[in-house]
Amino acid sequence: MTMDSGAKWERAGKQAGFVGAAIGVVAAGAAAGVALERLTVGRGMRRKARLALDAAGPYGALRGRPGTVAAEDGTELYYEVEDVVEPPVAQRRGWTGIFKRTGAPEPLTVVFCHGYCLNQDAWHFQRAALRGSVRAVYWDQRSHGRSERGRDQLEGKPATIDQLGRDLKAVLDAVAPSGPLVLVGHSMGGMTIMALADQFPELVTARVAGVVFVGTSAGKLGAMTMGLPAAGARAFRVLAPSVLRILGTQVDLVERGRRATADLFAGIIKRYSFASDVDASVARFAERLIEGTTIDVVAEFYPAFIQHEKADALAVLDGKPALVLAGDTDLLTPSDHSADIAERLPAAELVIVRNAGHLVMLEYPELVNGQLAALLARAADAVQAPLPQAVRELALPEVQEA
Repeated sequence: MTMDSGAKWERAGKQAGFVGAAIGVVAAGAAAGVALERLTVGRGMRRKARLALDAAGPYGALRGRPGTVAAEDGTELYYEVEDVVEPPVAQRRGWTGIFKRTGAPEPLTVVFCHGYCLNQDAWHFQRAALRGSVRAVYWDQRSHGRSERGRDQLEGKPATIDQLGRDLKAVLDAVAPSGPLVLVGHSMGGMTIMALADQFPELVTARVAGVVFVGTSAGKLGAMTMGLPAAGARAFRVLAPSVLRILGTQVDLVERGRRATADLFAGIIKRYSFASDVDASVARFAERLIEGTTIDVVAEFYPAFIQHEKADALAVLDGKPALVLAGDTDLLTPSDHSADIAERLPAAELVIVRNAGHLVMLEYPELVNGQLAALLARAADAVQAPLPQAVRELALPEVQEA
């Protein structure tokens, strides 16, 4: 062994130590439960159970009219459009096209922006509730879901929240070039909306009729604790960027390791996604969504969150109907971040959902659907846009309690 190769292996050993430390910090809360499960359930049985849940769960199976649009760097962004289903002829006399009366205001287009390490299917329950009643657009952010891997990122350029805002603008130009918009964003998707407002304030002022922020933040994410004790949170903040860079260069190795430790990975996802005992098929659905994001994409996007500061951009949305919703036990974007957003949007409805985690739209879908429907009604009324009674009826008092 040469001196150079020896030094290389020494550096690799140190890097492995860093990786182990970071994984240990994040996984500590989940490991005990996983270890107990391994004592009682065989690996083969656990694998069969996962396969059974994948086959049985219908989640993520809803599809719309597909399309793609090129982002500024050429990245192909994938979207799906759900159109309004026309009512029977007897109910639509005097209407032309899809649910639009001649000379009447255009109906709302509701655009859903998903979060980090997810894809458009994360809105499954909201999609199921609204399909056929409103025109809705679901899209996959660059390097996520069915969208192309970011071309800028393949060339070594950093992923930024501002770039995601411009991606959203490209989607809007392609599928909703006119008419009132309601923008709905979860986590990174909410940040994407803020970046749109920051860079295209005229568009937002003129066309956005309402906005929904779910489990997101306007900044100061560098102080996140991830639900860890103070020492663990400090260690994670120091180690995470360098560890992710290292892991991002070893995609095949990391993905094999993630599959080999599927039970531990599932435990981590559950801890950081939900605060209550969700149905096993829903928990498995969340796993499948997150499993679809490879480690190099995870590594590329993480620094963008630390740099994200868009509180001032919220002024563009001030006065518009808004819903700010979060789980009270969200370990990734704590609910006080949502409270800060609502404070900057005095007209916003702030809803903090008890015993809910980061994926609140999967954890409490009826409650989220009710709040979303109420926001759509407020937005439609504000711009005098048509909105089917079926959507208004989703906003029942019993599902708005949080």
